[in-house]
Amino acid sequence: MATLGELLRQHTDLSKDDSAHLQQLIGEWGMLADLCFADMMLYLRSHDNTWVVGAQVRPATGQTIYRSDLVDSQANEAEAELLGRAFASGEICEGELHKRNIFDSIHVLAIPVHGEDGPIAVLTREWSSKTSRQPGELERTYLSIFQRIAEMITQGAFPFRGRAADLSAAPRVGDGAIVLDEQAVIRYASPNAVSALHRVGITANVVGQSVSELGFADSPVRQAFERHEPVIEEFDQTVDVTLLVRCLPIIASQVITGGMLLIRDVTEVRRRDRLLLSKDATIREIHHRVKNNLQTISSLLRLQARRLESPEAKAAIQESVRRIRTIALVHETLSRETGEDVAFIEIVRPLLRLVEEGLQSPDRPVRFIVQGDGGRLPATVATPLSVVLTELLQNAVDHGFPEGSAGGSVVVELGGTDDDIEIKVINDGRILDPAFDLNGVTGLGLSIVRTLVTTELNGSILIRAGVAEDFIAAGIEGHRSGDGTVVQLSLPR
Repeated sequence: MATLGELLRQHTDLSKDDSAHLQQLIGEWGMLADLCFADMMLYLRSHDNTWVVGAQVRPATGQTIYRSDLVDSQANEAEAELLGRAFASGEICEGELHKRNIFDSIHVLAIPVHGEDGPIAVLTREWSSKTSRQPGELERTYLSIFQRIAEMITQGAFPFRGRAADLSAAPRVGDGAIVLDEQAVIRYASPNAVSALHRVGITANVVGQSVSELGFADSPVRQAFERHEPVIEEFDQTVDVTLLVRCLPIIASQVITGGMLLIRDVTEVRRRDRLLLSKDATIREIHHRVKNNLQTISSLLRLQARRLESPEAKAAIQESVRRIRTIALVHETLSRETGEDVAFIEIVRPLLRLVEEGLQSPDRPVRFIVQGDGGRLPATVATPLSVVLTELLQNAVDHGFPEGSAGGSVVVELGGTDDDIEIKVINDGRILDPAFDLNGVTGLGLSIVRTLVTTELNGSILIRAGVAEDFIAAGIEGHRSGDGTVVQLSLPR
């Protein structure tokens, strides 16, 4: 279904400001449909003077008369006549029409929408007397408010100018509505509004009293009446109850003639939010403590290594320390994140520094480079993948640049799609042995890599000799095909 913006560009030549005014109107009209208990349509006058439905909304407080969507359909002749009359006069017009596929006649209230220099569209309220609610005090009050707002629409005073507020969580009419006069005295409170007031300890009859006299927070009302614009505010009315309120001033000829206060009890929602924040903080603290414990273990192992005389034992402990520090690095990053996902580049950068500190040597200067970012990964993927990357970097230095070599570059390329992760570790060192077979390796490092990638991460690994294109893409120049080694990892995100 086409959006209002698309239909405006297709059928009209309205200015940017007028188009924004209509977009803002349909952002508000869920409230209007609830107030008038009827379907509403926004009609646009097309280039050929026909009328096209630009948007449609159904009420949450009443029964709809339209089961199908009418957006981008044209008005019939009778509708066009009523719409044209309202558009030309700039005044609200009413008529009774017959519509296709509907047996009963439909009442239509046509409200011209005033833009910068006059009417720019027509908003309609459409209902059937056979399906509409029986009018009681609530219905009469809501319809009266709707009529006053409709007059504001014809004057260009609604929707309100200026920066549009985020209405995604704003209270709805059905949550509870209080009608105020020009002195901010309560003239009507809906049953749901009365219930909300009872929950904060206000049990007296509120009609005839001002909001401040009730002990209710009146800041939204004062600001809305002073600034002549809606105000949304959330506050703790009591220790146990949190309310979200929206005050909408009603204006006639630039004078405040009343207002409507919508109230929603968001206590339970905010309680859950606090629980989530507390849980998130607890998880981060756990990651922080795990990191500290791992660092303690690595320190103990280094102390132990100093007491050993066997070079093989010292090397084994040093490799264990490096792997533990890699896992600690992941937990340190997770302790700073707000969720269980982590930006992988935030792990890779310090990981390269860690490897550089441990493997860099004046006898074989090696430059480490990272390209791309790899996106965000869950901790269950980031931890084993970090260990894999550490082993590959260690392997690239040990086998690509043996002691006494001229050194070179190791580039880590991070990429992939929303579904897959693609990682390349490229070095321009010693040529890969043509007889190399990953499945036949017995070294601990590559065995760890093969096991983690294929078993835990459910991915694939390819180790091959480098080609010129690899080095060009990695920013390494002057190397031929067959030089160096490329390790390619592919695994699901």
